[in-house]
Amino acid sequence: MRLKEITELFEREFPTSMAMDWDNVGLQVGDLSQEIKSVYVALDATDEVIEHAINAGADLLITHHPLIFTTVNRVVADDMVGRRLLKMIENHMAYYAMHTNFDIAAMGDIVAEKMGVKVSAPLEPTGEYADGKPFGMGFVGELVNDSAVNLKEFADSVRDNFGLSHVKIFSGNDKIVKRIACCPGSGKSVVDLALEAGADVYVTGDIDHHTGIDAVAMNLPIIDAGHYGLEHIYIEYMVKLIRDNLPELKVMEEGFKEPFWID
Repeated sequence: MRLKEITELFEREFPTSMAMDWDNVGLQVGDLSQEIKSVYVALDATDEVIEHAINAGADLLITHHPLIFTTVNRVVADDMVGRRLLKMIENHMAYYAMHTNFDIAAMGDIVAEKMGVKVSAPLEPTGEYADGKPFGMGFVGELVNDSAVNLKEFADSVRDNFGLSHVKIFSGNDKIVKRIACCPGSGKSVVDLALEAGADVYVTGDIDHHTGIDAVAMNLPIIDAGHYGLEHIYIEYMVKLIRDNLPELKVMEEGFKEPFWID
């Protein structure tokens, strides 16, 4: 199968036009005429992931977070990005990333389903479908079946449903929650939108001390499940998508591994 056929599937499902204007998505290494027999799916193109993909015999590495975000002025071995690009090129391995286009087209829905939330609107609208329905980053919604639980119970369910060792809870008390706002990944910049949406709790990652305590002062608890914590489900989703639509490809994946350890 040619690489072009694979990228056409990705761009039908997650149009690059949906990506935020600061993002860099799509094919980052490779030739669209290249023959692809096996793919490797991961969240990030780290040195370890690239080595795993090469050792697995992958012709194509697919990640959520792009390796190349800004202009690359040189590709040399003593630069982190350059080293990784050289490794892929030397091993004739193509590389494709889908980031905010995936977030907008799919991530919110799959995270909401795993949390047991019925989505009512995107947290940060970025555009509209042809039918006028808005799309965007994250989501706002209600717990299914009009249920309501206390904050600790909901935080425990997020931790367990995403297979995490822990989550952090910024809160002054164990309030009852029903209306959920969420931005998978790093959501510090849109805390104000969670407040405006009237959320009982905001679930995201990468929350710093001051953002957390300031949100609590405004009566918005935050569950910080980590950047990796919510987004690692990208791997499972993409593996299934490829196997369902391109069964002739061999699909391999990076195993679950939180990018830190707790002492």
